[in-house]
Amino acid sequence: MRIRLATPDDGPRLAEIYRPAVVNSTLSVEPLPPDGAAMAHRIRDTLPHRPWLVAADQTLLGYAYASSHRVRASYAWSVEVSIYTDPAVHRRGIGRALYASLLAILRLQGFQNAYAGLTVPNPPSRALHLAFGFKLLGTYPKVAFKDGRWLDLEWFGLALGSYPSFPLPPRPLPELVGTPAFAAALATGLQDRGVAAKP
Repeated sequence: MRIRLATPDDGPRLAEIYRPAVVNSTLSVEPLPPDGAAMAHRIRDTLPHRPWLVAADQTLLGYAYASSHRVRASYAWSVEVSIYTDPAVHRRGIGRALYASLLAILRLQGFQNAYAGLTVPNPPSRALHLAFGFKLLGTYPKVAFKDGRWLDLEWFGLALGSYPSFPLPPRPLPELVGTPAFAAALATGLQDRGVAAKP
């Protein structure tokens, strides 16, 4: 297995991975599954600013990415993180590897906080976030309506930085790609698996 940055060409396969979380499921509150073109568009929009990673062997196994937390400039140091893996490879450490690399890159960029919203119940994702040090911040009760019912959303937060008094803006991802520091951060999730990461 390897971890690399996503490309728009990955869109169709990532749509396949994401679909089970949307269709007949409340793991995602998105009402309809996006197609490959929509996923490719999301990747294009993300990569100039934040990482979108994929895990692959002969095919793509899962993905993780960071999106903006809020649109106003004062929130620039905070991100929301998401992760999805193919149901066929659940519980093989792929999500853990992706998240480790994603969080390492976000720290390198200078982000200070990562947040994740999980629909309730979702014990596997809850356990994954707690294992990475995320803290439960609170619950939005009945905040989303899907499949004929109201859903609660639990919010988790993780401190990524040291909260400097005069923070520099987070570094755009393209400034880091190709550097030794980026390669090391990308490889973080695979260090205990004995395989290499690819930019």
